[in-house]
Amino acid sequence: MKRARNFNAGPAALPLEVLQRAQNEWLNIEDSGMSVMELSHRSAEFEKIHNHAIQSLKDLLEIPENYEVLLLQGGASLQFSMIPMNILNEGQRADFVLTGSWSEKALKEAKKVGNTAVVASSKDEKYTFIPKLEDIKLNEDAAYLHITSNNTIYGTQWKHFPETNNVPLVADMSSDILSKKIDVSKFGIIYAGAQKNLGPSGITVVIIRKDLITNNENIPSMLNYSIHSKNNSLYNTPPTLAIYLLSLVLDWAKEQGGVEKIAEVNGEKAKVIYDAIDNSNGFYKGHALPDSRSHMNVTFTLPTEEAEKQFLKEAKQAGFVGLNGHRSIGGCRASIYNAVPLSHCQDLADFMKTFQESYKATEAQAL
Repeated sequence: MKRARNFNAGPAALPLEVLQRAQNEWLNIEDSGMSVMELSHRSAEFEKIHNHAIQSLKDLLEIPENYEVLLLQGGASLQFSMIPMNILNEGQRADFVLTGSWSEKALKEAKKVGNTAVVASSKDEKYTFIPKLEDIKLNEDAAYLHITSNNTIYGTQWKHFPETNNVPLVADMSSDILSKKIDVSKFGIIYAGAQKNLGPSGITVVIIRKDLITNNENIPSMLNYSIHSKNNSLYNTPPTLAIYLLSLVLDWAKEQGGVEKIAEVNGEKAKVIYDAIDNSNGFYKGHALPDSRSHMNVTFTLPTEEAEKQFLKEAKQAGFVGLNGHRSIGGCRASIYNAVPLSHCQDLADFMKTFQESYKATEAQAL
């Protein structure tokens, strides 16, 4: 069976082993005689799958006991509203570091709920870098500090996280969760849409410190962390198929050697493609400054729009999928999430070198 070399930004590549296991279990999950899509979410069979997914995430990320793992719906975008509704109290303000479009959208939604402030930003420099920690002007009385740990559109990623003392650090980790080792205890809330590193679209993971879960009866039930916590994320019918696939991806991650091993491979994958950029004598130009480069999304441009169109056309013909840059900025982007094999990254780097040589040869002939 021919498989695409998938560099889509999300929904993104899933491990082949996960897809094959799901295929094998498709008609008969847990010896139930049913597909997972047919199981009652209140059944013992699904409860086992559900709890296994939560425990696996706790194991892989070494989540402390004073944190709750919630499996919610609405994507990471719904968390832009849920977070301020649950933890931004009257008289407080929420602080934001702007590093791209998604942090801008999180700020926009928080403004609808309460007071906000931008305490650092790289917007004036077209989001080419992550602000230095010492440049973050954090309000010590802030309800929380919000960051986006990896920026899919611009290809930047936080290498070190701010020390916020008593201010809860809130991180959108949709595009790099499980890609490297983190100290969960440094965060008040970590949230992530699953469709990049955790599974298919339709499920959102929220890791929240228990003291931030308050029973505010004025919040609509479906937007209330307390309601979801009391019901083990089963207040209403969950996306059962997505949770099942999440559990399989987490099993796969353990089989790879856990987060540390995955991070090691991710570093190798990123290096292969960045080397192709850096050794191209300017033919390929990375968007992100070197010390802010993402290991998940490699963004770059070619000398002209014509060259980019030709590159993308030939890449598609060669079996590469999803290399178009985001519609808002153009260019090219290779999303190399956990499930993208190292061999695919090497294939892409080889293609980039070959394309550069052939394009320059064609140009020379035209002169």
